[in-house]
Amino acid sequence: MAIQSWRCYNALEVKGLDLEECDITNQKETTETIEDYNPRIIIHTAAYTDVDGNELSPEKAFAVNAGGTENVARVTKELGATLFYISTDYVFDGKKDKPYKETDSPNPANIYGQSKLDGEKVIQALLERHLILRTSWLFGPKGKNFVTAILEKTKENETLQVVDDQIGSPTYTLDLAKAIKVLLSTINSKLSTEVYGIYHITNSGSCSWYEFAREIISLKQLNTQILPVSSAEIKRPAQRPKMSILDNSKLTNIFNVKLRFWKEALKHFLFENKETK
Repeated sequence: MAIQSWRCYNALEVKGLDLEECDITNQKETTETIEDYNPRIIIHTAAYTDVDGNELSPEKAFAVNAGGTENVARVTKELGATLFYISTDYVFDGKKDKPYKETDSPNPANIYGQSKLDGEKVIQALLERHLILRTSWLFGPKGKNFVTAILEKTKENETLQVVDDQIGSPTYTLDLAKAIKVLLSTINSKLSTEVYGIYHITNSGSCSWYEFAREIISLKQLNTQILPVSSAEIKRPAQRPKMSILDNSKLTNIFNVKLRFWKEALKHFLFENKETK
């Protein structure tokens, strides 16, 4: 898996940096690549995120998401830098009936969630200066995501089946990037250990995957029919949490950051983003 020295969206501008990749499971390569930049802050986004793939290849999952994260954390410690780590709502089992807070005990229901949680633990053990940012249901102009997958499927099928018994918060990568920019500014101006730790960060509101798909189809004014099905009907290798809404109040209270409603973010992505128009 690769770690990019920086991933830049419209909200961020990084001058003087070339995009470079390295295998984070290779400690020597990771150390040398990051040391070349001698950064004060490292944003660690690299991960093996194929949830079913993680279940089928657990060795790869832990090598990337836990072992690779340990390699990044160790060089972060050597440099005396601060680490931002992008984690997931899947560290929770989904059995709670209200949004998860940072103080709730994780209990992953699948290998992906466990491997990302192991990454969190190694960061907490090695680093004082860290921000673990748990997010969920990401969509944006880069990489595979639910929105683009649905739109691709509408070209092939008149009827789609989408699960309606998994609830979470869709999160636009542009909004996540903007929020991280605010956190970066705060960290630079207020070097207090009080701001470090775990934060939940998603777009506001929640829905099921079925409701998410319906909104995509509605906004694009497509004729595709969406049928709700249960998770049991769509047999997948990895179990998903039934309810993984994240409570963002800590982020708002400490950093004064609150992401817009997910439907508004989706509309922006579909109609105002140059890569998805």
